[in-house]
Amino acid sequence: MKYIKMGPTTLEIPAMALGIMRMGSKSVAEATKVLKTSMEHGINFIDSADIYGGGKSEEVFGEALKQGKIARQDLFIQSKTGIVPGKRYDFAKEHILAGVDGILSRMGIDYLDSLVLHRPDILMDPEEVALAFDRLQASGKVRFFGVSNFNPSEIELLKTAVSQPLMFDQLQFGLMHSRMIDFNVHTNMEDEPAINHDGQILNYLMAHKITMQAWSPFQYGFINGTFIGNPDFPEINQALEDLGSKYGVGKNAIAAAWILNHPAKIQMLIGTMNPAHIADSAEGADVKLTKQEWYDLYLAAGHDLP
Repeated sequence: MKYIKMGPTTLEIPAMALGIMRMGSKSVAEATKVLKTSMEHGINFIDSADIYGGGKSEEVFGEALKQGKIARQDLFIQSKTGIVPGKRYDFAKEHILAGVDGILSRMGIDYLDSLVLHRPDILMDPEEVALAFDRLQASGKVRFFGVSNFNPSEIELLKTAVSQPLMFDQLQFGLMHSRMIDFNVHTNMEDEPAINHDGQILNYLMAHKITMQAWSPFQYGFINGTFIGNPDFPEINQALEDLGSKYGVGKNAIAAAWILNHPAKIQMLIGTMNPAHIADSAEGADVKLTKQEWYDLYLAAGHDLP
């Protein structure tokens, strides 16, 4: 497994992480197999959220840790809080603190390696978030902090108050969800891809040494479904198959390699609960695409170069 630097630190984390959003629908035995398969392929970074499965995903994960006799210190465990499903986003101090306590209880652990704020709260008070972060860090319940789906101005606003460096920003990114880079090659043009929706977020993260975590990397649109093996996308699937044959890996691995070959040193979140798909995707960390192959995949995905 390829390793990357975590945020502005010298600490190293695997270039792939396992997202456990779907773990709540699995038996403890199935979840244990998923965790062990991931670890066998060097993926010991776990990403969760308190809303996944209404908390069930974290409960099953905690039971899988016990059943699989997996040592807590062998994993980097991250979770997210801040969403009240269907009602609001909430970064109030008490909500953040209660969210972490719930996560730790469900997982059966006593600290998180990382806590990520789950989507921007329009009513965020940076000073209140800072109070929550300080208490969580001082109590030993959280080691590091990050955000998800934040644009540069939102990160800068939060940084005016929090004393901890922000390690992560989780954003959807992949071959079929690439608007954060499309506008770069369409600069000063009048077509739709030229619109900068996100404040040049990827360039910002690179410049400020914040690790981007790419979620739903194999989805098209806004989590509309996977494009891999989807007959509606013959050109990209043919390109993935051709390069897979060249490098001796599957389509998932090539789609993953496209993300991991970007110089931003992105960490890719794998959301599958299929051990075979985990193994296939993990092989992508070791595939070094040529620049032409990277652009060929970009074009095959339906993007253009002016």
